[in-house]
Amino acid sequence: MSSTEQTPRPTRLAAAAGVALVEALGLLAGGVYMLVRALLDGGSGGGDLTSGVTGGVTVIALGLIPLAAARGLWRMRSWSRGPAVITQILALPVAWQMLRTDGVIPYGIVVAVLAVTGLVLLLNPATTEALGIRRPGQEA
Repeated sequence: MSSTEQTPRPTRLAAAAGVALVEALGLLAGGVYMLVRALLDGGSGGGDLTSGVTGGVTVIALGLIPLAAARGLWRMRSWSRGPAVITQILALPVAWQMLRTDGVIPYGIVVAVLAVTGLVLLLNPATTEALGIRRPGQEA
């Protein structure tokens, strides 16, 4: 195989990249919404401008993690599985809290389904093999 050839991308890996991308876009959109709302409210309505801006910027920054992971998974980079798995694990308690809060239960269902689906896809042996990740005791 020449250096320009690459093993085909398994469907599960492409799907895992898609899940990470959807999560990234959701976080980025949520962060922008929080930021714009904080700036438009200007701290009025009982909200604190500094907290609103900080929260929005933080959520935007957090959205960059699954975005980078999605790109890495799509390009079949082994490093990308770690941040993608961590994103899924962190999404589970968020989903749990959303499922227990009136008004956001449907969003909680979406977050939970994405997190569980992402974990299943990322921990699949075909994904692990495509990324060149060896199991303990597996020969090089």
